[in-house]
Amino acid sequence: MEFDVKDLSLAEKGNLRIEWAYRDMPVIRTIRERFKKEKPLKGIKISACLHVTTETANLVITLKEGGAEVFLTASNPLSTQDDVASALVKYHEIPVFAIKGESKEEYYSHLRAVIEKEPDIVIDDGADLISTLHKDYPELCNKVKGGMEETTTGVIRLRAMAKEGVLKFPIIAVNDAYTKHMFDNRYGTGQSTIDGILRATNRLIAGSNFVVAGYGWCGKGVAMRARGMGANVIVTEVEPIKALEAKMDGFMVMPMIEASRIGDFFVTVTGNTSVIRREHFEVMKDGAIVANSGHFNVEIDIPALEEMSVEKRKIREFVDEYTLRDGRKIYLLGEGRLINLASAEGHPASVMDMSFANQALCAEFILKNAEKLDNKVYKVPYEIDSEVARLKLSAMGVKIDMLTEEQKEYLESWEMGT
Repeated sequence: MEFDVKDLSLAEKGNLRIEWAYRDMPVIRTIRERFKKEKPLKGIKISACLHVTTETANLVITLKEGGAEVFLTASNPLSTQDDVASALVKYHEIPVFAIKGESKEEYYSHLRAVIEKEPDIVIDDGADLISTLHKDYPELCNKVKGGMEETTTGVIRLRAMAKEGVLKFPIIAVNDAYTKHMFDNRYGTGQSTIDGILRATNRLIAGSNFVVAGYGWCGKGVAMRARGMGANVIVTEVEPIKALEAKMDGFMVMPMIEASRIGDFFVTVTGNTSVIRREHFEVMKDGAIVANSGHFNVEIDIPALEEMSVEKRKIREFVDEYTLRDGRKIYLLGEGRLINLASAEGHPASVMDMSFANQALCAEFILKNAEKLDNKVYKVPYEIDSEVARLKLSAMGVKIDMLTEEQKEYLESWEMGT
């Protein structure tokens, strides 16, 4: 079996961690049990570009149990957990092409490795796999029945492709499922980002000025958790409605240039480029800590920081110290990549349970409906989103009401009124 991982001797540790995460993924467990019996993905090749974590491992194992031949690569050079990658190869016979800290060249060679397996379905996180497939392997696009995209950044890129008319197969935006973005993006990103910052720095957050760039679902989660740690939270935004929401939620709202003068911690979660740039670095306090929890490392203008610095050194693992010409020091975490995966373990299993349940069920949906779907970006069908929520509630022991026949009739009628 072809694969490329760091060290197979790490596999036993990784397998135990996969098992630990599985205990907290009851929805995936339910789906895996059905997939084992029904084999809805039999004979299908699936190439996945995802963060290689314990939760991802449980998704790809589930897809394999459903009959698929699965190939996995990393969606970020720093997000791979090497013990998990090794466990998938050694104990589950799933080809993995991912090594934490891989170079850009290695990253793209691993992408090509899974593309060249000629998949029927693709699963992406950030759209690098799908865009590379379109640019470099146009002849293989015709074989692909459809794909899924896990994150906001990727959905933005894929909608741009669809708008330009260059998207060659249908995509389901798993990121936009309610059971994904309302929970994974908010509670997962919120907790795991704070976890990553603490592991990298061991600094006290209470009493600090904590700047969150972007108030989407991820930004809401980070701001909520930072406030819970005792920080004075400042939100920066470009969209008036989101800025107003942040203000109404009790956070300070101001432009980044003003926040840069008083911030102690900075976290970008926008999905855009150059959110923190030269003019912001020029006014930051000595000792400012800058991190990113958006998908790509472009949110922080690292080249500008490099140009402004007279010295750079790694002062702690995942902490680069940049000394500016006037002697001020700025600390960049995780090379500007996803800090929750660079220095920590990513989202908790219980929240990824819902996100990856959507992935598994959407793979089944694409297989059943590929001929009916156009080459555009679709929302997750409500029936799948609702089923994931139902399964999660059941696993949590939560019961809810059902509409009575009278209530159904009332909601469907325009005549009843007052």
